[in-house]
Amino acid sequence: MKEEEKIFAGKLFDARKKELRDIKHKAHILCQKFNLLDEYDEKRLPIIKEFIGKIGQKYYFQGPIQFNYGCHTFIGENFFANFNTTILDDGKIYIGDNVMFGPNVSLMATSHPLIPKERIAMKYEDGHVSMSEYAKGIYIGDNVWIACNVVVCDGVHIGNNVVIGAGSVVTKDIPDNYLAYGNPCKPIRLITEKDSKLDLL
Repeated sequence: MKEEEKIFAGKLFDARKKELRDIKHKAHILCQKFNLLDEYDEKRLPIIKEFIGKIGQKYYFQGPIQFNYGCHTFIGENFFANFNTTILDDGKIYIGDNVMFGPNVSLMATSHPLIPKERIAMKYEDGHVSMSEYAKGIYIGDNVWIACNVVVCDGVHIGNNVVIGAGSVVTKDIPDNYLAYGNPCKPIRLITEKDSKLDLL
């Protein structure tokens, strides 16, 4: 079984094997290229499509950005990400339509075993010892706003129409239509028509 297949099968994998390093290297080089270009440069945004798994027709990344694989991330229509988006997409990441990220949002779709000897469990004939990882992936629904300095951890499912407050660390699922925040992040209350700001128009 290839290392990438191990990821998607939910098994321990070795992120330092050449097979995976080669996939990541493509995304890393293209992220560097993106980050060096001016935000008005017409060649900048199309770079995303060179490494992303899938993305809608309308999207914007302010940059700088850093993807680990890129090809394991699937994004819907009308996506916006502010400064310093970091996506460790070892596991697959699915992001719905009309999603907004504030500055410094990090999606961490990977983890290490807690027991030390399991983190170095994979030993190879060439003497290489892996720092073992496993990944469950992350799912983010439609119409979600993730505010600044949020970390979304591996295995989390965020429902539709959710707002995640600034500085939150999301370790558990968040149901549809909730305002959630905190460390650890918790659903605080339903978002209702009372939250409307149309009077400010």
